[in-house]
Amino acid sequence: MLTWHIEALNLKLKYTWKIARNASNEKLNFLVQVSDGTFSGFGEAAPNIRYGETPDLLLQQYQVLLMAGLAHMKSMEDLLQLLQEHPPVNALRFAIESAYLHYFCQHKGIAVHQLLGQPAPGPQATCYSLPIMEAGQVQAFMQAHNLGRFRSLKVKVNQEQGLDLVQEVLRTTSASVVIDGNESWQTPDDLITFLHALDASRVLFVEQPMPASHAAAYAHIKESSPIPLVADESVTDMADFELLRNEFHGINIKLMKAGGYLNAVRLLKEARKHGMMVMLGCMVETSLGIWSAMQLSGAFDFADLDGFLIVENEPFQLVQEQEGMIYLK
Repeated sequence: MLTWHIEALNLKLKYTWKIARNASNEKLNFLVQVSDGTFSGFGEAAPNIRYGETPDLLLQQYQVLLMAGLAHMKSMEDLLQLLQEHPPVNALRFAIESAYLHYFCQHKGIAVHQLLGQPAPGPQATCYSLPIMEAGQVQAFMQAHNLGRFRSLKVKVNQEQGLDLVQEVLRTTSASVVIDGNESWQTPDDLITFLHALDASRVLFVEQPMPASHAAAYAHIKESSPIPLVADESVTDMADFELLRNEFHGINIKLMKAGGYLNAVRLLKEARKHGMMVMLGCMVETSLGIWSAMQLSGAFDFADLDGFLIVENEPFQLVQEQEGMIYLK
C-alpha cells in the first residue's frame, strides 16, 4: 500500500506580484508526496483562483481521493481511472499525477522525460516576467534584479498603464519583449489601438489580452493584428483547436492548467497538428514545479519558466538559473 502526504508551502515573494486581476506578496502552494517506504515521488500544486482553485477546495478534494482509494493505486491506469471518477481541480490533479509518475520512474529506473516520450531536458532559456508597475519604476526594478541577463522579458500589463509600461521597458532594454494582458482589455477597438501602437520589431507576441469568452472578437482581430496573439486563459485542460487556430497564433501550455503531464503532451501534439506556436508556461511555483515543466521543455518553441525566481528562499533548489538559462541541478 502507498502512503500519501500533503503539506502547505507558504511562499514569500521577493516583491509584490501584480497582474491585471490581482496582486500578492505571498503564495500558498502544496507539496504532495507518495511513497512505498523505499521509493518516493513528489508533486506540486499551485492553485489559481482564476480557475476556481482555492486551498480549501484543494484539500477537500484531496481527502475525497484518499477515501476513494488513492493509497491502493497499483498502476498509472488505476490512478487515471480514480481521477476520472473523482475529478479534482487541475492543480491538484497535476500534483497527484506527477508525484505518482515520479515515484513510478524512480521505482523502475526510468527517466521522466523518457517515459513521456520527450527529448532529454537540457539548459533552457527562459524569459523573466515583470509585474505591473509605474513606468517610472522600471529602470530601478530592472537594475535591482539584474534583468539584463535575460534574452527576453515578459511584461504584465493592464489596459490603463499598458502602453506606457511597455514603451518604458523597450527604452530600458534591448531584449525582446512578450506582453501578457491577463484578459484586461474588454473591447476589440481598444485592443487594436494598443497593438498598433507597439513596436512590432521588438514585441514577440501578446498573451491573452481579452477574456477567454471573447472568441468572436479574437477571430476578428487575429487577421489584422501586427503582433502574434497567444492563448493562455483560453486553454486549460481542454482546448478546441478548431476554434483556437482561428483566434490565436499560438498557445501557452502550463502543467498546472493541463492537469498533468499526460494531458500536457496531448495538448502539445494537438497544437502542433494545427500548426500553432507552443510556449511552456508556469504559475508562481517552486523549483519542483519548474523541474517538472523542464521534462517537456525541449519540445516547445518558447519557455516562460521563471516562477521559482520570484520566490524568496526557494525551498528545493532543483533548478538553477545563470545568465538567463535554467539548468536541472
